[in-house]
Amino acid sequence: MAAQRRAGPGGERRRPGGGKGRAPGTATATGRGWALRGAAPGAALLGSAVLVGGLLGWSLPGGRQGGAEVLARGSEAVRDRFVEVACSGDYGAGRRFEGCTPRKCGRGVTDTVITREEAERIRRSMIYNDKTFSRFFLFFNFCFLSQASILDLHSGALSLGKHFVNLYRYFGDKIQDIFTEEDFALYRDVRRRIQEKIAQVFGISSSAMYLTKPTFFSRINSSEAKTTHDEYWHPHIDKVTYGSFDYTSLLYLSDYAEDFGGGRFVFMDEGSNKTIEPRAGRVSFFTSGSENLHRVEKVRWGTRYAITISFTCNPDHGIGDPVLT
Repeated sequence: MAAQRRAGPGGERRRPGGGKGRAPGTATATGRGWALRGAAPGAALLGSAVLVGGLLGWSLPGGRQGGAEVLARGSEAVRDRFVEVACSGDYGAGRRFEGCTPRKCGRGVTDTVITREEAERIRRSMIYNDKTFSRFFLFFNFCFLSQASILDLHSGALSLGKHFVNLYRYFGDKIQDIFTEEDFALYRDVRRRIQEKIAQVFGISSSAMYLTKPTFFSRINSSEAKTTHDEYWHPHIDKVTYGSFDYTSLLYLSDYAEDFGGGRFVFMDEGSNKTIEPRAGRVSFFTSGSENLHRVEKVRWGTRYAITISFTCNPDHGIGDPVLT
C-alpha cells in the first residue's frame, strides 16, 4: 500500500502547495534513468577538473527544531550551506595525498547541483520503469519485502530480505536489454557534478579524488527489521565503517514529511545534534572522519530513497565509472 502524503508523527508537515516545485538547478541531463556495472578498480574518473574555491556566499544554518539545530529544512531551497568543523586525527595516521587529503573538514548542503526533475527521474527509472517481468519481480522484492534494502551500483549486489542477489548474474547478457548508455550517462554526469562541488568547497583538486566503493542506492521504510543489516539507524563513522572513504555525499530522491516521516540525517556533535531534512535533488556532503559521527533516524511511515556516492584520495582504492558491457 502506498504511503499517504500527509503530516506524519511529531509535527512533520507537507510543504505549502504540495512542495513539488523545482529547486534551483545548474545543469540538465538526458535519458530515462541511470544504472550500474563497475569498471576495474583504480581507473581514473572521467571529466575531472581542478576546482579550488572558498566558501564565499555560503549561508548559515537554517534554525533549530526540537532542541536540535536544523542545517537544511525540507521546505526550503538551499543554494549553498556549509559548516566547518575541526578535523579529527583520522587523516594523519596513514598516507597523505597532496591536493586531496582533508585539511579543512566540515559538512555542506546544496540544492543547486542536481535538479528535482533529475532526482525524480532516477527514482522512477530504478523503481517503477519496468521493462521486463523479471525486472519487475526483482524490484518488487527490492522495494517492499524488507525495511532497508541496498543496491550496490558497481558490484550489482542487491539485498532481498535476508539474502543478496547479484543483479548482473541474475540478468546475464540481458542486462543490455534493461539498461542503456543513456542510463549510464546520467549517472556519470551526476557523479561528476557532485565531485566538482566537493572539490570546490573543500579547496582540493577534483582530479585527485577517486570514486570508491561501496556506492549504493538505498530504500528504507518503516517495516520491522529482519536482520542486523536492516538496523540502519545506529551511529557510525564512514571512515571507520568503510576504510577508504575520505569524502561522503548523499543524493536524496524523496521528500521528508511528504514521502516519508522520520528518516532525517543527524550529525551527532557534542552538546547538540545537527539535522538535514531530505529533499529530492538535495546533496549533502562531508568529510568522512570521526568529526562527522552521524546516524539516520528511523523511518516512521512512507519510503525514503537516497544514493550514497563517496570518494577516496588513495588511487589504490578507486573504482571507475560504470560501463555497459
